[in-house]
Amino acid sequence: MATIRDMMPAFELFQPATVEDAVALLAEHGREAWALAGGLDSMDWFKDRIKRPRVVIDLGGIPDLTGIQERGEGLDIGAMTSLSAVAADERVRSRFQLLADAASQVATPQIRNQGTLGGNVSQDTRCWYYRSGWPCYRAGGNTCYASAPQAMNREHCILGASRCVAVNPSDTAPALVALDATMDVRNRRGTRTVAAEDYFVGPAIDITRMTALKPGDLLTSIRVPADWAGARFYFEKVRDRGSWDFALVTVAAAFRTAGGRIDQARVVVNGVAAYPVRLHDVERLVTGAPASEETAQAAGDLAVQGARPLKYNGYKLALMRNLVRRAVRSAA
Repeated sequence: MATIRDMMPAFELFQPATVEDAVALLAEHGREAWALAGGLDSMDWFKDRIKRPRVVIDLGGIPDLTGIQERGEGLDIGAMTSLSAVAADERVRSRFQLLADAASQVATPQIRNQGTLGGNVSQDTRCWYYRSGWPCYRAGGNTCYASAPQAMNREHCILGASRCVAVNPSDTAPALVALDATMDVRNRRGTRTVAAEDYFVGPAIDITRMTALKPGDLLTSIRVPADWAGARFYFEKVRDRGSWDFALVTVAAAFRTAGGRIDQARVVVNGVAAYPVRLHDVERLVTGAPASEETAQAAGDLAVQGARPLKYNGYKLALMRNLVRRAVRSAA
């Protein structure tokens, strides 16, 4: 068990003014560097001394990483744009209410004012064994403490387990996957575009990471295309308390309907795996089907097929089933 302290270890702080300077610093210092966005998750790691970067690169002074720009009917959102700004922006609210709803339900107003969209989608898992410094698989060890018979695993995964059973904690992540967003990732070799669905990495791909970001990478912007602008959206987050808490299960969905039938659907759940799970089978089931109670019931039942709950999180099956049912029901 890690020893909790109230003093951060020493590090060298850089405050670049341009994206180019930030990328150069990340390339120079590699694994010893830590990119600081809103700092809310970072400070916890530093104060508990679980993460000890030699170099911290503060992104707060780079204006090009902040703001929301028009891109046709779509939007480009700088990775350092605050969650409050995303939730309040009229363009987001009028075209992509799903993202506004997700951003508005992150934690508390004070945290949303400081926290950034890029930080929210890139944060590490909240598994308390991992975050307390236990030598688990994700931390480079050889076991998963949360999956042991005597473990406390009420908040852990029911899908996608591969040695590690931690879950993705982001509220905005499932909304961005449902909206078919893309992420612009910059490094010294240039910029690559990553689909939101591929940005989040499960333990079967790399057990040490939650996202596609590697040392030297910097998430610069999130692009929301026009494809789902003005669609019928549904977002619901279930948590222990009405504010502050991370989600137990979340659903984000987008539908296009005509004549009482669902023409197109995107249904994504989070809090049930190490990455937001797009429910492709559910989407195929409801596409072309009437927006009816029978369709909603069938979608909820299909959503939980293959789920494998742990000792203390079986309740997530019912939560996930009912959230998917309510999302599909909303299309009517």
